[in-house]
Amino acid sequence: MTYKIKLIVIAGPTAVGKTALSIELAKAVGGEIISGDAVQVYRGMDIGSAKITHEEMDGVPHHLIDIMNPDEQYSAAQFKEMAVQLIEQIHSRGRVPMIVGGTGLYIQSVLYDYQYQDEDSDESRRLLNHYEQLSTDVLFRELERVDAAASQTIHRNNRQRLLRALIFKQLHNQSITTQSKNQTISSKYDTLLIGLNMPRELLYERINRRVDMMMSSGLVDEVKALMTAGYSDARSMRAIGYKELMPYIEGELTEEEAVTQLKQNSRRFAKRQLTWFRNQMSLDWYDLTAISMADMVDILTTKLKGESL
Repeated sequence: MTYKIKLIVIAGPTAVGKTALSIELAKAVGGEIISGDAVQVYRGMDIGSAKITHEEMDGVPHHLIDIMNPDEQYSAAQFKEMAVQLIEQIHSRGRVPMIVGGTGLYIQSVLYDYQYQDEDSDESRRLLNHYEQLSTDVLFRELERVDAAASQTIHRNNRQRLLRALIFKQLHNQSITTQSKNQTISSKYDTLLIGLNMPRELLYERINRRVDMMMSSGLVDEVKALMTAGYSDARSMRAIGYKELMPYIEGELTEEEAVTQLKQNSRRFAKRQLTWFRNQMSLDWYDLTAISMADMVDILTTKLKGESL
């Protein structure tokens, strides 16, 4: 029997507590963390992405954080390529690789044997050029027409996912929602898949409180600095935490209006994350309000030591 690399995945909605648990578990099992987040790769986008600080890392090595400038492109294909290499390297050091984050498509790209060659094909570029001329509302209506299943899982304002779903449909003549259903988890890994959640009211309260902390920690100044550096039109600035504050900085919204939008968008994002993870990945779910951190670490450590995860 071929030996598989043991891999831990911790996923879940924003503000649920993934970072705190991952640090404690990594210290208990000798882990190194690969960030499965689409925004924390960017330098200077710290507060708005809730990027882990050096102090919070508590000596645990982290990867794929602060590796790109905000105007550089980052995709699931790039994440997959780098993450697969890191998993091998971490394992070779006798450590346990851990992927932690809330960007489901990125995490899924590593677990499943997806092929992304089509992303750079001439036909893919032609389709992208065509669809980019359309408004986000028109994109959503087109997706409803050609792929009703995908339109039910993608928010009508999530332009990047709408574009990807439409292009995937055209290239493969099948719904992007069938990707995970048609594939099994990579045979290279013995994977512990953990999903974190808590009662929705409490999660929303944590999200609102996190936004208030971001504002008091200097989020406005962070966004101003990024805009001054010329990144206003970068795709990364469409991320939640940044797109809401630019209109305020430009005098189009009051601070109260911007904060209200940021909290609302963050709560909606968390809801979409939960829906996506439940529909696309088979996670073992844990309610962090029903179990202590110490007990959670003990449970997962025991599972990791088992012959099979």
